[in-house]
Amino acid sequence: MTTDDMERFRPAILAVRPDLAGSTFTLATAGWDSIAVDVDDHLIFKFPRHDVAERALIKEAALLAEIRPNVSMPVPNLRLVQGPPLFSVHEKLPGDHLLAAHYDVLPEDARRQLADLLGQFYAQLHRLDDKRMIAAGAGEVGAWQPLDAIRELALPPLASDLRRLAAATISAYEQLPPDPYGVTYGYFDGHGWNMAFDHANGRLNGLYDFADSGVGPLHREFIYSSFVAADLTERIITAYERETDRPLDRRRISILTGVHRLSELAELIDDPENSALLLANLEAWAETADGLA
Repeated sequence: MTTDDMERFRPAILAVRPDLAGSTFTLATAGWDSIAVDVDDHLIFKFPRHDVAERALIKEAALLAEIRPNVSMPVPNLRLVQGPPLFSVHEKLPGDHLLAAHYDVLPEDARRQLADLLGQFYAQLHRLDDKRMIAAGAGEVGAWQPLDAIRELALPPLASDLRRLAAATISAYEQLPPDPYGVTYGYFDGHGWNMAFDHANGRLNGLYDFADSGVGPLHREFIYSSFVAADLTERIITAYERETDRPLDRRRISILTGVHRLSELAELIDDPENSALLLANLEAWAETADGLA
């Protein structure tokens, strides 16, 4: 994104916030769906790239309006500006992504506090009324690649040991009964790239990007934190069980995690840059997948 591209958004922002005329405008993200502009490291303005992204932004604002009063976790106060162009604004949650390398050096107290916050967040989120969230725009969570496609595309490039584990995981997935807790409205995107983490103080300041939230099998909620660390996932599960008195099936979560990573690999197998990363993600999961093969 060039300086000229950035200037396309400045007039739309200043039309509603003329007080920002002397502010610093920088690119926060330029994703597939939206371009986010950071103003003074304090405000985030999101501009949808296309009609599908515009509808997703409208939905996200409606969902967050239901979520925010009912959870302790800070989430964006997303406000829509009708424009044209339509865009959103919210106060920036202070912090940065939480990646595996960051988690590896967190002390015990910070790990426990992080997991307790996330376990509480999921418990509170799952108590929301599903019908109300559907009325606000929540749909079914995104489908994964068909198993035949995963077998055809993701398995052949794998080393033999990993291929055997992957094949066994797919078979185990096929044999899973329906989720014992059914479906629920959930986040279904709780990885470290959606966290605002204060690395100086070792504390989570909030979560963002709820566009992909929706209604899905409850156990699927707990597969995304393993992108940060399997240890974090185990701690979140324990905290959630304490908050809800709902025992979770760790084997089911491991199977779902493996199939999710295989699905992502199958989807982008012909993309050299992304497929290498997704293969590394799959290998990291395999190191923790005891008893599945």
